[in-house]
Amino acid sequence: DLSGSERQKFQFQKTALEIVDDLKTCPWWALGHGGSGRVVHMSDASHAELRCSEPSVLYASCRPLLSLLPTLSILRKALDKIAEIKSLLEERRIAAKIAGLYNDSEPPRKTMRRGVLMTLLQQSAMTLPLWIGKPGDKPPPLCGAIPASGDYVAKPGDKVAARVKAVDGDEQWILAEVVSYSHATNKYEVDDIDEEGKERHTLSRRRIIPLPQWKANPETDPEALFQKEQLVLALYPQTTCFYRALIHTPPQRPQDDYSVLFEDTSYADGYSPPLNVAQRYVVACKEPKKK
Repeated sequence: DLSGSERQKFQFQKTALEIVDDLKTCPWWALGHGGSGRVVHMSDASHAELRCSEPSVLYASCRPLLSLLPTLSILRKALDKIAEIKSLLEERRIAAKIAGLYNDSEPPRKTMRRGVLMTLLQQSAMTLPLWIGKPGDKPPPLCGAIPASGDYVAKPGDKVAARVKAVDGDEQWILAEVVSYSHATNKYEVDDIDEEGKERHTLSRRRIIPLPQWKANPETDPEALFQKEQLVLALYPQTTCFYRALIHTPPQRPQDDYSVLFEDTSYADGYSPPLNVAQRYVVACKEPKKK
């Protein structure tokens, strides 16, 4: 049951994050090497430095939290296993989809109802894994606002922002799913997430922006988030299209969304009121900001 495993994964991530937060408030967590006795409180690392004359007392006060480290290790392994299961299920779904496309004996699949699609997109955003690195680890590419590496190739089934030509000839950014990538032509084949089984788009790499694969934690990795007034492409609520927007407020907690201002000429200042968009559906905009 994919939805059940995703709910379980979300609970594991929440528990693991609480453990990490508790540990980081403990001075022993940041005790310097070599027995110097100098301690930096993680919650106020920029300016608080204390000298501890009796580390044994400090250790005793933090011992209950240190006992949770094995639990954290188990949670990490569980998260990895759930991610592996989810990946296998996704591979099976893609294989079944491809088989269905080339099987003329089966009736075509019905188009998904709009309300169901919007619910699935919301669930996908909620269950996006939270990046929980070890002390000293930096968030990887595709974590929050960190872009993919230059040679990255999205896998079949990955969700991306794709720039396509609309019926009226204008170009727009849509939410799409990768079907395949050709190394010979350096082009993707993608399906519009809102038109499953209909028109397929063949697009060059520059017309594809991979979506984040992890949420960034604002409390531990704020540098992996878009900042206030930064120009982005964001999925407009209850649609499958990305539009230019300015970051109004970045997430303050792991479960928070961005608050963004969409470009909208119907408003006097050229921007909509603040709207919430999940980390999953906010990517960098390479186009210049409109004046």
